[in-house]
Amino acid sequence: MAFSNLTPTACITCLNASNQFCLPSSSPFKSLKFPLFWPWEKVKTGPLTVSPMGFGTWAWGNQLLWGYQQSMDSQLQQVFNLAVENGINLFDTADSYGTGRLNGQSEKLLGKFIREFRVADKSRTLLSSSQYYNRDCSLHTIFVISGKKRIKDEIVIATKFAAYPWRLTAGQFVEACRASRDRMQIEQIGIGQLHWSTANYAPPQEFALWGGLVAIYEKGLVKAVGVSNYGPKQLVKIYDYLKARGVPLSSAQVQFSLISMGEDQMEIKNICDSLGIRLISYSPLGLGMLTGKYTPSRLPRGPRGLLFKQILPGLEPLLVSLREIAEKRSKTIPQVAINWCLCKGTIPIPGVKTVKQAEENLGALGWHLSSNELLQLDYAAQESPRRMIQNIFQTK
Repeated sequence: MAFSNLTPTACITCLNASNQFCLPSSSPFKSLKFPLFWPWEKVKTGPLTVSPMGFGTWAWGNQLLWGYQQSMDSQLQQVFNLAVENGINLFDTADSYGTGRLNGQSEKLLGKFIREFRVADKSRTLLSSSQYYNRDCSLHTIFVISGKKRIKDEIVIATKFAAYPWRLTAGQFVEACRASRDRMQIEQIGIGQLHWSTANYAPPQEFALWGGLVAIYEKGLVKAVGVSNYGPKQLVKIYDYLKARGVPLSSAQVQFSLISMGEDQMEIKNICDSLGIRLISYSPLGLGMLTGKYTPSRLPRGPRGLLFKQILPGLEPLLVSLREIAEKRSKTIPQVAINWCLCKGTIPIPGVKTVKQAEENLGALGWHLSSNELLQLDYAAQESPRRMIQNIFQTK
């Protein structure tokens, strides 16, 4: 296995006979910060290399649905730091995330956390790793000592630009991209995504926005482009449109989980696999319905409570299977639900508001459900009479 993309300040290989990491007593690396979890794998998304799971930031600024308050910012920064220190380098946001005067707050916070992560911790080092198998099939691990600046430089921000009614031209789409970049104060956005399609209600606007995707890629404002909430037919159309103009479609983001795996979602997944598009699954925990935290008699406050009241009573077969597998594996229900998305070849982006949630989500990495467990969950999902309501913006 080649390591041409690694630029370590130091490299050590020191596994003892029990496969435990060890350092000599005289080692100068005693102050290393060890990750809580080891997300060995990385996946390709177009030209980018990202963690197999990202973190979603819809809640960072959303008061109506998620109860955001600015007093949460210090904990959100802890969440960001914990994620990056444990190998997560993909963060999803949008220019519409944030309610009222807080519009764009999610992007602003991400930019702030990136800057302060670099400044506050530039003297510290992190331990990352790579694994490969020797010819005798023995597992060999290389631990790489990386500076914080290198870790920061590898962070990929995937932001989405809303198809607002007043964004009618490619030029306006480009300006939206520049505005997001300015809010985050970064040189280049990782993945620039069209938040939703207007094909169902404003087809002429759709083509203008597609032209905007081409423009932000050609101008170097983004490293890659993607779409969100595109159904199978429109996904193929925009793929062909971009390909004809020399722009690869790197990602497609849709609602995808054990309660959102209908015919359209599975067709989207198959299209992505055949065309080399990376599927990013948002709401992998069904807005919280797949956490095991809520019951028909214990519902969240606000608009989510109304939705949960309709759907939760019909999820019992699925929740029973999730709980059974979680107990057998000494995992939690959310970790099993997220791992299901990983095993389906998608990049889940669960939302996080607290350090506890971040730690739990990280526990979904580093292991895989068995084929029998996947079949059990698939069957339980099909037997559950209720499903998540699809996003109204998803096209056919």
